[in-house]
Amino acid sequence: MKRNIIFILSGLGVVAGLVGAYFFGLQRKAQPPVFAPAASPYAWAIYANGIVESDQTSGSNINIYPEVAGPVTRVRVHEGQQVSAATPLLEIDESVQRATAESLRLQADAALSLWNELKAQPRKETLDIAKAQVDLAESNLKVDRDQFDKRSAAYTLDPKSVSKDVVDTAKDTLRQAVSALDVAHRQYDLTKAGAWSYDILNQERLYESLTQSYRAAELLRQKYSLKAPVAGIVLAINATTGGYVSNLGVYDTYTSAMDPLIVMGASQQYMVVRCYVDEILVSRLPAPDQIFGQLSIRGTDVKVPLSFVRVQPYVSPKIELSNEHQERVDLRVLPVLFRFEKKNAPVYPGQLVDVYIGKK
Repeated sequence: MKRNIIFILSGLGVVAGLVGAYFFGLQRKAQPPVFAPAASPYAWAIYANGIVESDQTSGSNINIYPEVAGPVTRVRVHEGQQVSAATPLLEIDESVQRATAESLRLQADAALSLWNELKAQPRKETLDIAKAQVDLAESNLKVDRDQFDKRSAAYTLDPKSVSKDVVDTAKDTLRQAVSALDVAHRQYDLTKAGAWSYDILNQERLYESLTQSYRAAELLRQKYSLKAPVAGIVLAINATTGGYVSNLGVYDTYTSAMDPLIVMGASQQYMVVRCYVDEILVSRLPAPDQIFGQLSIRGTDVKVPLSFVRVQPYVSPKIELSNEHQERVDLRVLPVLFRFEKKNAPVYPGQLVDVYIGKK
């Protein structure tokens, strides 16, 4: 009985092996590729990696950094929004700077009031007081002169009627009255002349200084509101309401780097692809009037003809286009820029593409 079971199991194993060999030996037809790999469309071409950028007369995208630091209170735009020049983009808390500017404005107003006061001198009431002091000094002088004349006449008629000491005292009092009248006249003239020209000039300069300080503080306050430097489209916003920003930008928790608050680009009707040609291929570049190219969008069969724009005449170290980190190998590249119309390709700034540079 046991021997029969062993033969049966052996037979089943043989059958299973034959069935498995049959199925595993079947030739399965390979699936067609989703897209054709990038290939040179020209008989002679130079291959280069490229990155899509905004169409700028110089440079690439517009990185916006604040000139001041503080928490963000409001973000006025969103990614992809078309904005005109001077459109408010983002606001930073300006409460401290607003108070500083207001304090300087009040100081300037106080300096202006004092300057106007100096120019308006003499004040009528002050001049009246000085005139009254002159009148009083004249009256005192008349009284003292009469007293001296009386004592002097009495002493002349009868030296024994008054003492010499009384006459001398009356004479000294008369001299004091004359001096007091002279002082009163001088004080009246000084009051009537008004403020000294140097005091007026000094106050004027103080007012101008405080005014300029206020203007500087007000201009600085306006920088707490970031505005679009040019007309274009908002490509990226890295700041959020409540986040802290500085003139270095905003801290990115994912990359641990400082990013610009807002990245703007030009109109999306035309785009530019910046491709980097290896330094060993630079000598093979055609003349500028003979250069043309074609880009291939990775992962698709889309190919777009390119129009040559310019060569950035500076060979720089090669970087990783995805994160702009310099590569470890000592390799240098020459940037070459091409232009194309966006409607011909579904691409966006920052996208990596393959570029083939041909010769006419």
